[in-house]
Amino acid sequence: MNSIREGLIIKITGGYYYVKSGAEIWVCTLRGRFRQEKEKVLVGDRVQLKPAQTATGVIEKIFPRKNILFQPSIANINQVVVVFSLQEPEPNLYLLDRFLVQTELAKVKAVLCLNKIDLAMSADRQGRQQLDNLIQIYGSLGYVILTTSAKIKQGLADLRNVLKNNTSILAGPSGVGKSSLLNALIPDLSLDTREISRKLKQGKHTTRYVGLIPLPDNGLVADSPGFSNLTLPDINQEELASCFVEIYKYQVNCKFSNCLHFAEPGCAVQEAVVEGKINPSRYHNYLLLLKEMNKRKRY
Repeated sequence: MNSIREGLIIKITGGYYYVKSGAEIWVCTLRGRFRQEKEKVLVGDRVQLKPAQTATGVIEKIFPRKNILFQPSIANINQVVVVFSLQEPEPNLYLLDRFLVQTELAKVKAVLCLNKIDLAMSADRQGRQQLDNLIQIYGSLGYVILTTSAKIKQGLADLRNVLKNNTSILAGPSGVGKSSLLNALIPDLSLDTREISRKLKQGKHTTRYVGLIPLPDNGLVADSPGFSNLTLPDINQEELASCFVEIYKYQVNCKFSNCLHFAEPGCAVQEAVVEGKINPSRYHNYLLLLKEMNKRKRY
């Protein structure tokens, strides 16, 4: 009974850590030194546990991580499926770019899932143009784009293929349909879902914590609480440009090696924006983030 086991943390709630080891789930507590050292244990961590009683144990060791996503918090994932709805709520591209900065820093593959396509296709021409615009902007940057609808079962096969044999997390604002997509993919899952607020046009939080769910055709996927804001990563201003793939591409031609691509002379990035090689909205969002970082630096 006391033989050491290895496993994967699939859920953390109420001070207990649910560890999948083979076909068994062990409900574990932490060895005291983790609390003393203030080492945060995350869903996705591979751990070593010492069994105590039937199906219970104590986590003794955390194995080295290959990556960490801080918001939502999870470790050792292959990819993030970033879910934004095309309508109800409308896509917030500043929030999207802010999140993509985090995935680029973590060196985790990001897949963009544009959900509720049924609403966009039944809307006016402007809604369909917005869809085409998003596909053009982010597809040209190399991001894989999925268009889905849990309601009319569109794009689910593509999403299933993306998730297959991977450890993934679905992340995005509240109300964009993350839980609905998982319910459509996984029989008998029955995650809680709610309609968005018709008055505020905002989603409601239905997922309370991050938890890994086994997929029917191999792989693990996590649902996550929705967000309306994201804490800016603690990086230098010079590092921000490397998180925008198109800015990183052109900055090697800037006159100054420490160019922030704001008002410096001889800036190849500003020139690329003027020439239409960098999307203006992406560049604008970069400048907003840069301004926020500069303000934080002063305080």
